[in-house]
Amino acid sequence: MTRVVAFAPLIGRAPRVLILGSLPGAASLAANEYYAHPRNAFWPILEKLTGIAAAAPYQERVAAAQRAGIAVWDVLAAASRPGSLDSSIDQRSLVTNDFDDLLRRRRTIELIACNGQMSAKLFRQRVQPHLMGRAAKLLPITLPSTSPANAGLSFERKAALWLAVLRPALQHGSGGAGRSARLQEISADVVD
Repeated sequence: MTRVVAFAPLIGRAPRVLILGSLPGAASLAANEYYAHPRNAFWPILEKLTGIAAAAPYQERVAAAQRAGIAVWDVLAAASRPGSLDSSIDQRSLVTNDFDDLLRRRRTIELIACNGQMSAKLFRQRVQPHLMGRAAKLLPITLPSTSPANAGLSFERKAALWLAVLRPALQHGSGGAGRSARLQEISADVVD
């Protein structure tokens, strides 16, 4: 079993949305880039949000995401896992990232969007119970996994769900309790 160590967060000066994966897969680790698998829908979805081509150089995509108010990180700082599937993560080996510190340093974050069921489960079980203050009030939204392993939804459906959640949050902030409740409804409809 391989010990996987996650990347540092991609975080600009004033992010409004924090997108969380679980742990980088083999293609991402080999490229030293978030969501590097060529069939992962993450960057094509962000292309629809930011206008930057999914095929643009990695640093340009990262800069566009940051300008749009998007931060990217993983719930786990490290874990043991053979291959790339989240279902293969050894639950006894989990080490979570320091979200208290990140959310204290970036108080502009208003929405936490989990990329798939596993990142949402890990965040809710391993991180959320330990958050304090304002950070404890940030309820995560579960979006369908952009992984090619999530073949149950078409790219178009994944993109539509992602855009329905992220566009309003990026354009106008979280919008208070009404928008938060609507985002939770959308999240409840997501199946991956």
